[in-house]
Amino acid sequence: MRRLCLILLSLGLGACSSPNPYVAASAPMPPAPAQAANTFDASAYPAPVRDYGAYRSWAWRNGQLPPGTAWADSAQIAEAVNGALDQRGLRPQRANQPADLLVSADVRLEKRLKQVQDDYGYGYGGYNRYGNGYGMYNSAPIVRTYEVTVAVVRVNLFDARSGQPVWSTSAETANQGSLSERADALRKAVQKALSAYPPS
Repeated sequence: MRRLCLILLSLGLGACSSPNPYVAASAPMPPAPAQAANTFDASAYPAPVRDYGAYRSWAWRNGQLPPGTAWADSAQIAEAVNGALDQRGLRPQRANQPADLLVSADVRLEKRLKQVQDDYGYGYGGYNRYGNGYGMYNSAPIVRTYEVTVAVVRVNLFDARSGQPVWSTSAETANQGSLSERADALRKAVQKALSAYPPS
């Protein structure tokens, strides 16, 4: 038994001392293409931090006012956007001077599903030693789903020099009320949409 172990051990050591049949080799890297010296890969670098404080003036994109709808006409939408931008330090473009931002806005009517839950309790009546008694012992929730129409206001801001989008936002309001109530709701919706601009 001892001889068998010694024979196996010597064979194992002999196998370890044999030369390795594998040889490390590597091919050189191919040369870079000629156009690589003139190509800038923007994805290899982080995007520069946008300076929102540099935006001070604005104009309508493509020189067009927002399209009107049956819910709000073009002038109402333009007035609401103008007021909200003014509160954020952005002034309309002056004559013969380029704007810093280009603005587009629109209002659309969209459908929404709303759910309302009502809890109805089951009561009981009876007589106890203190007199007639009434109370609740159980309740059953009833969920009602119904469709409503809302007005969705969208506002988009673009860098006037590069044309790149700077800010995109939206807010919605109920589609009801008189003309004056709708105008007030539109102003509040635009203010809400732009409440986070400029980002901190």
